[in-house]
Amino acid sequence: MVILGGGPIGLEMAQAFSRLGSKITIVEMHHRLMSKEDGDVAAVIEQRLIKEGVKVLTSHKALRFSSSNQLIVEHDGKELAIDFDKILVAVGRKARVKGFGLEELGIKLRANGTIETDEYLRTNFPNIFACGDVTGPYQLTHMASHQAWYWAVNGIFGFLKKFKVDYSVVPWATYTDPEVATVGHTEDSAKAAGKDYEVYKYQLDDLDRAIADGETDGFVKVLVSPGTDKVIGATIVGAEASVSILEFVQAMKQGFGLNKILGTIHPYPSLGEANKYLAGIWKNSTKPEKLLSYLERFHRWKRS
Repeated sequence: MVILGGGPIGLEMAQAFSRLGSKITIVEMHHRLMSKEDGDVAAVIEQRLIKEGVKVLTSHKALRFSSSNQLIVEHDGKELAIDFDKILVAVGRKARVKGFGLEELGIKLRANGTIETDEYLRTNFPNIFACGDVTGPYQLTHMASHQAWYWAVNGIFGFLKKFKVDYSVVPWATYTDPEVATVGHTEDSAKAAGKDYEVYKYQLDDLDRAIADGETDGFVKVLVSPGTDKVIGATIVGAEASVSILEFVQAMKQGFGLNKILGTIHPYPSLGEANKYLAGIWKNSTKPEKLLSYLERFHRWKRS
């Protein structure tokens, strides 16, 4: 089976079908998998897939299908043929907007084919609203649910008070094993946006619960504004990452930082402790060296 596309859906399906016994080849045009995530994140997932017997072909551009169940790809300027019995095309999704009468009504669409809505989810007709993948900008089930509240409240009570959709803190997850969960900026996106940041990282092979569970692949990585503990982005690679990321989602949404996470009691042993240890790494790297030097001399004097 060939999986065309090395994004979240392609990787989830590749691992699932591989574990069910299919011989899987992933074909990805980009130079690495998971182009939305940082390279160190993608590397963990790629290594796990390869370990499980999945063949990963990056920098391979799909060109066409032959009549003999072959996918023709281009790599390093040469054409190659990949045999397959079944193929799954996972290179993205497009909103389905035809066949519902939108054309007859004159509902406006964006250039990418999604329904055009304003910040209140209204279409060009003030009494017609849209939410979810059909309007975007995120193709996430939890985003559709988030938008649905604004969709319903603005549709029913908009004549009294309207609410703008809040896109300020949007997490997403890839349900491979190990999972990948991200909120806010990655290092790549922060660099692209010209945003200054400091990065802190904690490896899960140091965490007691991860060791006990045999789930030591992965890490917690957090970006903060320079000189502060304010979280501007976080990525977790590991078991139950989609759960553990919630602490950083809450921190970004409610405005508290790593110092508050460090001061919060986390149950032992748990995967969530990794967040606290990450905060400890931040604290240790920002400790007041000069003050501690004075304290050391003070205590040495007291002991004398």
